[in-house]
Amino acid sequence: MNYGLHEQLELHEIASFKTICMTKSKTMQALVSDETLRQLLADDVLVSTRQLQELSSLLAKANS
Repeated sequence: MNYGLHEQLELHEIASFKTICMTKSKTMQALVSDETLRQLLADDVLVSTRQLQELSSLLAKANS
């Protein structure tokens, strides 16, 4: 499947945003004292990692 340039750029923009969100969650984990919040942040990191892997495969397909 061929993606248009605008679609490739949108995928890249989403990947960049998810990377920033994941970085913030990882950083905040070390700073929060509430265990429930820390677990939510850890869960967010796991989900974001999976989503970034999926976006990476979509970007690889788009560039081929």
